[in-house]
Amino acid sequence: MDQFAALSAFVQSAETGSFVAAGRQLGLSASAVGKAVARLEQRLDVRLFHRNTRNMTLTEEGRLFLERCRRIFDEVEAAEAELAQASRTPRGRLRVSLPLVGMLLTPVLAGFMRAYPEVQLDLDFTDRLVDVVEEGFDAVIRTGRPSDSRLMSRNIGRFRLLIVAAPAYLERCGIPATPQDLARHRCLHQRSPTTGKLRPWPFARSGAAEKIDLPEAMSATAIDPLIRLAVEGLGIACLPPFAVRDEIADGRLVSLLEEYVVEADQFSVLWPAGRQLTPKVRAFVDFMAENLFRAGA
Repeated sequence: MDQFAALSAFVQSAETGSFVAAGRQLGLSASAVGKAVARLEQRLDVRLFHRNTRNMTLTEEGRLFLERCRRIFDEVEAAEAELAQASRTPRGRLRVSLPLVGMLLTPVLAGFMRAYPEVQLDLDFTDRLVDVVEEGFDAVIRTGRPSDSRLMSRNIGRFRLLIVAAPAYLERCGIPATPQDLARHRCLHQRSPTTGKLRPWPFARSGAAEKIDLPEAMSATAIDPLIRLAVEGLGIACLPPFAVRDEIADGRLVSLLEEYVVEADQFSVLWPAGRQLTPKVRAFVDFMAENLFRAGA
């Protein structure tokens, strides 16, 4: 077991790039991780890392050893998966990556936790393009169409974005009758954190997508400030329906131009294609597909 723990310390250190980060992942101090790696190097009589005061990198021997260790852990994971499959009960830690907008899916995630109390969700919210296989995620949820051939995917719900504004703003500035009328309005935009570009508003005319140049009153990489500023009457925003469900229900926001907006996006759940679908992953995939929009997300 001590040898297995040392291998785990080495792999986490290699993947995170520091003993401090590895210690956080393993629930150990950086000193304990460093000592475990040092003992491993001593037992193998080889140096696994180049280390200095600023950073550490793998030696050539370290890179070769990391590949072998990953295969060992994959085999252990496969053995555990077989045992879990045999028990048929979803249980254990489930590591899932979600986009930042996924924070608004909390009611559905809470429902999953109630339905499967033996599964411990480990959620990572980010809009960066994660490497599902290399970073060890069991599943990821993303908007848009999946493109990674190494992953299996399932569409768990399509949605139509909403153009929304506060009643006070519309009283003050007028109600746009067509998308072209937005040229005279204050538009609150979401900006992609990866590309830096403004995300387009999905308008269509006669069934064909229509690109409209919109004024930019402000932009943000997160959705929450757009919601708050729209509610404050500071402009018009384009947002997913689950993000503004409560605000529309209580009249703080109203939906506009619905006949011009096309169904533009979808949620997909993805998981590594080469792995057996464990009960916990299958339960998560099925639950999200069945409940994502039914629960009012």
